[in-house]
Amino acid sequence: MADMDVFSAMGIVGFGKAAKKRELDPNRFDKTKLSIRAPSQSDEDSDDPGPSLPQPGFFKQDVDGLGDEDNEDNAGSTDDEPEYDPSAPSLSTPDFPITHEATLKEHTKVISALTVDPSGARVLSGSHDYDCKLWDFGGMTTQTRSFKTWEPAGSYYVNDLKYSNDGQQFLVISGTIQAKLFDREGEEKATFVKGDMYIRDMKHTAGHVGELSSCMWHPKDKQYFITSSADSTIRIWDVENKRKQKSVIVVKSKERGARTKVTTCAYSTDGTLIGGACLDGALHMWQASSNFVRPNMTIEGAHTKGTDVGSLVFSVDGRTVLTRGGDDTVKLWDLRAFKRPLASHSGATTLYPGTNAVFSPDEKYILTGTGASAKGGRGKLTLLRRESLSVVKEIDMDTTPVKVVWHSKINQIITGLANGTIAVLYSPETSLNGAKLLLSKGAPKRPTIEDLSDALAAPTILTPHALPMFKDGEGLVKGMKRKFEKDRMDPRKSRRPELPVTGPGRGGRVGASATQHVVQNLVRDTTRDEDPREALLKYAKMADEDPQWTSAWRQNQPKPVFSNVSEDEEEEEEG
Repeated sequence: MADMDVFSAMGIVGFGKAAKKRELDPNRFDKTKLSIRAPSQSDEDSDDPGPSLPQPGFFKQDVDGLGDEDNEDNAGSTDDEPEYDPSAPSLSTPDFPITHEATLKEHTKVISALTVDPSGARVLSGSHDYDCKLWDFGGMTTQTRSFKTWEPAGSYYVNDLKYSNDGQQFLVISGTIQAKLFDREGEEKATFVKGDMYIRDMKHTAGHVGELSSCMWHPKDKQYFITSSADSTIRIWDVENKRKQKSVIVVKSKERGARTKVTTCAYSTDGTLIGGACLDGALHMWQASSNFVRPNMTIEGAHTKGTDVGSLVFSVDGRTVLTRGGDDTVKLWDLRAFKRPLASHSGATTLYPGTNAVFSPDEKYILTGTGASAKGGRGKLTLLRRESLSVVKEIDMDTTPVKVVWHSKINQIITGLANGTIAVLYSPETSLNGAKLLLSKGAPKRPTIEDLSDALAAPTILTPHALPMFKDGEGLVKGMKRKFEKDRMDPRKSRRPELPVTGPGRGGRVGASATQHVVQNLVRDTTRDEDPREALLKYAKMADEDPQWTSAWRQNQPKPVFSNVSEDEEEEEEG
């Protein structure tokens, strides 16, 4: 007999006081509910998430398998529950996760970069206030606060952010000419080299010489990523080599000077194609296995010249490309007929150059932001049908949406607004974790007298100016143990000293001096430490045994004849 059976036979249910289980309010999501506005044009067949009329056959009257005559007596009764028909559509499940909203507000200026890690647990944001912030859904409460804030590049805007495929590191692309790599906790791992601005040929520079605009990781290999820049190049980098890029794609424009700014770049889902959109309106495609001398496919005038293309996204099948232009258009292109767009949507007001568009997880819809028509007005998120790019829904936002992300794992829409707010749209029924965790923790627990008993029994006296020998536990308050253990693991808070450098590239570092990157490339000159006479005489024996240059006249070379001078003559000459 098992132990539990013995306890139950003796009438023992359990030991000790059972902990109270916290019950969550089933209506806790109602306070964050949104009101959805229908599109301006008449769209009767739109997929509105609101309840619709039930289809015939949804409620079956013949609940007990008998005929209609046997059920006439029960026709007026309302006690019987209707039978569920699996073939009928659901009345309450919305098509899009846009019924509820949670906001993350800490930035002070427009959100210019936004990404979510592959698991959907963390949000990484960058802004024109020069800051990057890390948000963790699992660690936040209803008081949404980021757990890390830092300036990756001083007083430069953050243009793009991308998580690696495994979520263990991310790239930060700012207004500088150097990309930076950070680990999952926001600690800097590498800063990639900048090129020589005085070299004209962009293929011969070790890095970028113009402002960076975007980046993307290789979808299959986590060792490689690409960056685009205003120096008219797309560069392929290896994570392990920060001193020089792996390959260079020089974009040649038909404009005067043959250079143009590459505003965005992207890999196809299988990693075989690299796409780039330029400021001159051109759209280029290169095979990743080619020599990048010229693009394999090109469209001149894909978007209006002089406008920034905010995003370039490949579909999962690798045949379709979605672009969001600065000319207020969203266009869909087919790589098999790469001459004119499959569909185009105009009227998407663009107020910020980085405004992007993304596919829905099932790729049946396209999501983008539309700017406010007047200063201080309200922007909106626009959902478009993929086939025709017609408007399906419009969601009013407080201000202009700039960056949008539709995460497939958690089925939530994260958008960065122009006022520095990050809005997370979700549905309590179809979304998973993410912003739902903020309201799933319940109200904070109120401290009881039992919790304070330790503090009341033995209060801690803090004497910060006492001598070290008289400090009681170094002035630590009980309950702070976990905090100090966490700070101990942080190399900055624990003030861990710099590790010794024992070899080139050890631990991701080469040295600590300011001019170390210049000194590394110089060849050490050791001639001033050598004796010139010894340097010449060490070749004398080799010249006698194997004369390479004087062997032609070695047979008839006259032998020197020296006169014999006696010691007396030498003394007379000296005297």
